[in-house]
Amino acid sequence: MKIGFGVPVSGSWATPANMLLVARRAEELGYDSLWTFQRLLYPVGNPMGPVYRSVQDPIVTLSFLAGVTSRVRLGLAVVNMPFYSPALLAKQLASLQDVSGGRLDAGLGLGWLPEEFVASGVPMEGRGRRAVEYLQVLRRLWTEEIISHKGEFYEIPPSYQDPKPRPAPPPVLLGGTAEVALRRAGQLADGWISSSRADLTSIRDQIYIVKDAARAAGRDPGALRFIVRGVTRLREAGLPDRRPLTGSPEEIRSDVEALAAAGVTEVFHDLNFDPDISSPDADPAASLRRAEEALDALAPGE
Repeated sequence: MKIGFGVPVSGSWATPANMLLVARRAEELGYDSLWTFQRLLYPVGNPMGPVYRSVQDPIVTLSFLAGVTSRVRLGLAVVNMPFYSPALLAKQLASLQDVSGGRLDAGLGLGWLPEEFVASGVPMEGRGRRAVEYLQVLRRLWTEEIISHKGEFYEIPPSYQDPKPRPAPPPVLLGGTAEVALRRAGQLADGWISSSRADLTSIRDQIYIVKDAARAAGRDPGALRFIVRGVTRLREAGLPDRRPLTGSPEEIRSDVEALAAAGVTEVFHDLNFDPDISSPDADPAASLRRAEEALDALAPGE
């Protein structure tokens, strides 16, 4: 089981200084990866909660952290494909793979918030079919000297796009919770990433669907990565009706062991979904102190 950590990207604690401190401390403590997520808009009156009210751009954040770390992997969980042209995202991720020394994990999603599609000028309809073509074009942009494409959704005139991602294209990981999305991950991606709303008590069932789709597509399910975004909340022990990854360090470590037994290969602890830390009104210094406590208490091998 590999253990990662979500960097500050949501709320008042998501400052460059805090990003730098968390990233460097996580690397010192032996964490395997650092992760971000995307929220393009927060529609007025939407009830989805304060965690999404103020969110830093995930690609820019990881580009910043690439320059202040040297070993830890850098993960997007996730950016939504419909909000970018394939050529633009291919260029951005190839550059990030290059400047990070090949440490990028490219988590991609379809999006789910209607207002973000409106603002991006793309329809929500057909986004599953759009994603299949998108991934084909993305990988061609990363590997072919000259690309020419005309499909149902995307067109690229005969073109070069250089430099290619170095030393190799980044792993592509897909999000999604519906069965069709899980099967798409098994058929097309290098792994699957759970959402912040995932029921971690049933994660084994979702992993089974991804692996089953991989086998049906003639792929090796054992080669896939299964990554859980851990909505982690460090609290006192023995809480009634405790949800997974909430509680004392010992309880959270036990939860991680249970996820490993269910087939999860990687967990990253994400404090951005703890309202005591990521609220827009929270004290950034106090949030950082809580994060440093969690970093130390949940570090790999501790």
